[in-house]
Amino acid sequence: MVTGRAPPSGEAGPHGGAEQCKVRGKHNSRTVHLVATSPLSRRHLHRPTLVTVKVVVVAESFLPHMNGVTNSVLHVLAHLRRRGDDVTVIAPSDSLFDSNPLAEEIPDQPELCHGYPVIRVPSLPLPDYPKVRVAAGFVMRIRHLLEDIAPDVVHVASPFVLGWRAIQAAEALGLPTVSIYQTEVPTYAARYKLPWAEELLWQHVDRMHRASTLTLVPSSFCKTQLRGRGIPRLKTWRRGVDADRFHPARRSAQLRAQLAPKGEKLIGFVGRLAAEKQIEDLAVLDALPGTRLVIIGTGPQESALRKRLPHAHFAGFQGGDTLGEYVASLDVFVHPGEAETFCQTIQEAMAAAVPVVAVGRGGPLDLVDPGRTGWLYQPGDLPALRSAVEHLCADDDARSAFAQAAHHEVRGRTWEAVCNQLIGHYSRAIEVNRRLHSMRARRYLTGQSRLAGALMPLGVLPR
Repeated sequence: MVTGRAPPSGEAGPHGGAEQCKVRGKHNSRTVHLVATSPLSRRHLHRPTLVTVKVVVVAESFLPHMNGVTNSVLHVLAHLRRRGDDVTVIAPSDSLFDSNPLAEEIPDQPELCHGYPVIRVPSLPLPDYPKVRVAAGFVMRIRHLLEDIAPDVVHVASPFVLGWRAIQAAEALGLPTVSIYQTEVPTYAARYKLPWAEELLWQHVDRMHRASTLTLVPSSFCKTQLRGRGIPRLKTWRRGVDADRFHPARRSAQLRAQLAPKGEKLIGFVGRLAAEKQIEDLAVLDALPGTRLVIIGTGPQESALRKRLPHAHFAGFQGGDTLGEYVASLDVFVHPGEAETFCQTIQEAMAAAVPVVAVGRGGPLDLVDPGRTGWLYQPGDLPALRSAVEHLCADDDARSAFAQAAHHEVRGRTWEAVCNQLIGHYSRAIEVNRRLHSMRARRYLTGQSRLAGALMPLGVLPR
């Protein structure tokens, strides 16, 4: 229910804390059977404003694989825990055999994250990127899980395979879905030498989000993009930033001395080393006089990039406060990837008072104010990328002014604030779902009435 529920047991963990995920004893989830004559649960026909909420979070990607999707889900879970909400996570397992693909019940010994049970479903690794798992299985299993849990709303994080099953299962049960559009997968096709697949992938995106009660987009670019494809019920939901972890006070003279022993300006990138990030474009900066590239992250392209960027320092994966120290110690942050729906790393760099040079497509269009907090360049215009970085590295006064403006720009963009907005979107989805089902019921009854009117003179009534 949405009012008067006791908070789940356990204490809230820190933001994004993977250490909060463990295994506990028996899951004491109640079972609610849907007894409405249609698949729609009667619980969603009339409801008050949300006080606490029961949520199923379906994560296309989750721990132990850290990426933008996982990071956002962890912050959402931490916020829901602080509120005292009731949450269950459904996510891919690390193996095709870790879970019973035919199981329809919540396990007695669930994994925990922020005190919430995590139900794993079997998955397969991507051939060229085994750390990324793709869920296997069937819609029916997800439907049985949702029916057993009986949530108020289903939060679908970056749906594609597992998320699409969850959307279909929720729709069959009459449950509202809030789908988070976070990854522009179709544009990856060309980068992975599959240009013929792009339109097919867009058709899949269309199906998923048209079937969702609400779709939350992280940027104005994405809203325009999806609206142009005829996807309805779009709302903007951006990302928060950890202002303690990403702060100019974390700038480290010791780290800078290690990375730039000759006093070079540090130009940094943070992210997955994969084709869609277009890190090879940074080759135009690799031999820039008086500078050094710092590449933070791991991924399938690391070996090739080390050859392409021979002067760069590859720092590997960095997380937590160490990542904050690396980011704050940069002089300029760069991001060349054209497929970013938001680009959280840009926001984190700005919070650490590091000016940004990014490609002018997607999420960066909302984040970077050209000439004030950084520079944007047109996709493919690599000389403009180099020129913008040269300007910020050569002009100390301009770099300092941009840095202060960037830091000021993101103050107030806390995860607490954006997650409170998310609760409002949950409430809105429940109301939209109620209206949609009422409208469909009216259409059905009107159709039946017209059919009865047509058949009555014949002495036949529809059954």
